[in-house]
Amino acid sequence: MGKQKSATKKLLKLLGIILFAFIALAVIAKTAGWLDGGSTEKEVETREAELRTITQLVSASGRIQPEVEVVIRPDVSGEIIELNVKEGDFVREGELLLRIKPDIYQARIDELNASLLTQRSRMEQARSSMLQAEVEFRKNEQLYERDLISELEYLQAKNNYEAQQANFKAAEYQIESARAQLRRAEEELQQTVIRSPKDGTITRLAVERGERVLGQAQTAGTEMMRIARMEQMEVLVDVNENDIVNVSPNDTTLIEVDAYPNRTFEGLVTEIANSADVSGTGSADQVTNYKVKIRIITPHNLDQAVDRVLAQEQAASEIPEFVPNFKPGMSGTVDIKTNTVYSVVSVPIQAVTVRDFAQDVRRTSDEESEEGETSERQARNQDEDFRRVVFLNDNGIAKRVEVETGISDNTHIQIMSGLDAGDEVITGSYRVLSRELNDGDQIVVRNRNQIASRGGN
Repeated sequence: MGKQKSATKKLLKLLGIILFAFIALAVIAKTAGWLDGGSTEKEVETREAELRTITQLVSASGRIQPEVEVVIRPDVSGEIIELNVKEGDFVREGELLLRIKPDIYQARIDELNASLLTQRSRMEQARSSMLQAEVEFRKNEQLYERDLISELEYLQAKNNYEAQQANFKAAEYQIESARAQLRRAEEELQQTVIRSPKDGTITRLAVERGERVLGQAQTAGTEMMRIARMEQMEVLVDVNENDIVNVSPNDTTLIEVDAYPNRTFEGLVTEIANSADVSGTGSADQVTNYKVKIRIITPHNLDQAVDRVLAQEQAASEIPEFVPNFKPGMSGTVDIKTNTVYSVVSVPIQAVTVRDFAQDVRRTSDEESEEGETSERQARNQDEDFRRVVFLNDNGIAKRVEVETGISDNTHIQIMSGLDAGDEVITGSYRVLSRELNDGDQIVVRNRNQIASRGGN
């Protein structure tokens, strides 16, 4: 019995301690406001609306390529017997690149020369026959005029003379045909020597000495190499159909190349495609893009041009210390400056949010329920009315202001109406701005030390 009483006392004492702890916790929660929902003030961040210059940007990605790249293909077929360049070499216009074995084309020229001599001999024979026929015709013509021969003999001599004239003309035409074939063969022989059509760098070499290549005049032959001006590079990007209407020729751009992080290069829009590239046709993922070419105007690849040494001697101070070395196929991102406005009221992009003004009507109808169920039902059935707004700090109260926005850059957006420079705009947090904050809510600003003008007042 004594042990049971002792255990009961311990249990009661433990329950008393727990009860006392609950009471103390309740008092603390009541004092701190935990039980009555806590403080109604919402913590926000603010910044002042200010006058800024805003440049609207269209972002796109693509790859670097030479502005002009020439593909070298042969016009004649044969074996490469001489190759004088390797990939990466800089070549001048007219410089010898390679030779194709000319034996078969030289033999063809010899054959046509012999044929031309044969045709000339035949033409001389035709000339001789024509002259003889002319003599006979003139003689018979005189005899016919004196009635010494019949008309039949006269017509036979005349027809023979005309036939010999035609043979002579045919012989002349055959000679011209043989000469044309010879000129073609000589041109084919010249085409066995491949020279550079322009100054540039060998960006691709696809053949080796001893390899056979196929050349045809009607179709594309074997690709042997490519020549490009590496100091004249461009970025080919895909711009979405929603943004292409804002892009114009000669728009300036900022280019970021993956191979050169933390560096920005300047560019210029030179060409905008008129035809679209459509991917995923007929599906929910269909995308329509337009090709845009952007010239890189920042000096680059100067080490691949033979004029650099001369340029350094003439104007060393004009050559930048850092010269990027772009290669075809490098990835890059481009920001195209499509429109710029100066000294306009602007706020951070996150400060502009959207509110459904129809909710105000529904909330009012809920509060004024004495007006009847019909009015409340009508209010609830109203269409959504979304508008762009910002919230101002009005002495610790959130004040909702409807605004009209203009263009934006990566950080700020133009306010065309509704705000003045110097207004204290609520900019965060995103959760509070996008969901929780309403007109008339109490707020507490946690960044007043960052607002110099406010701190001075």
